[in-house]
Amino acid sequence: MGTALVIENDTFDDPRRLGEWLTEAGLELRVLRPYAGDDLPADLSGFVALVVLGGDRHVGTGAQPSWFPAVEGLLRKAVRHRVPTLAVGLGAHLLATAHVGLVEPSPAGPGIGPTVAGKRDAAERDPLFRYVPLMPDVFQWHSAEVTELPRGATLLAASTRYPHQAFRLGDRAWGLQFHIGCDTAMVAEWAAADADLLAELGYDPEVVVSACAEVMADVEEVWQPFAARFAALALGELDDAPIRPSLPLLGH
Repeated sequence: MGTALVIENDTFDDPRRLGEWLTEAGLELRVLRPYAGDDLPADLSGFVALVVLGGDRHVGTGAQPSWFPAVEGLLRKAVRHRVPTLAVGLGAHLLATAHVGLVEPSPAGPGIGPTVAGKRDAAERDPLFRYVPLMPDVFQWHSAEVTELPRGATLLAASTRYPHQAFRLGDRAWGLQFHIGCDTAMVAEWAAADADLLAELGYDPEVVVSACAEVMADVEEVWQPFAARFAALALGELDDAPIRPSLPLLGH
């Protein structure tokens, strides 16, 4: 057994199904909630992985929560020391800004509800994304996005409105703009908390929640194995050697 440090940035975005998938795959989770006063460690000693969750807070706009610099510091150490890292939503924004990427309000406007993301060619050589379908179901729930990837980042998934859906830094740190581990109850909480935003967009909250519920099983089918592979990598049970593209034989 190994322990993953999970940083929860918001009471509305807990580990939920993602946490269940990781524990089922053999990881123990130590969840810290800095918004509730939990102190973050100075480094990742004793942890085999780092997971940074999302939340209704924004990077790079006005006053920042006091713990953001500490989270960014841990993300830099994770990439430097090759600690397997999964950063989701706001977590992906922090992973980007920790490495001089740029996060801004989404030029295409807020992304809300179920959609699909398209894998890029580089995903076929990624130890986690190579097994993800070409157009996986995901949940969007954001008003900001990574508009400029950090130097050296590898783009793994994109969409028409939001071009940086998933990326990797180094060989063991992944950032996901979209959400994979929420359940219907969590989506309902988000819809209630963002009632004004949904009204501004002309969205019926009940319709949004229902649409998410309809694809919940499809999301789990794709991302539960993804989480299990991440756990296996953290536990040293997954071969993460770079996958070289095969060349066609002459004449074929």
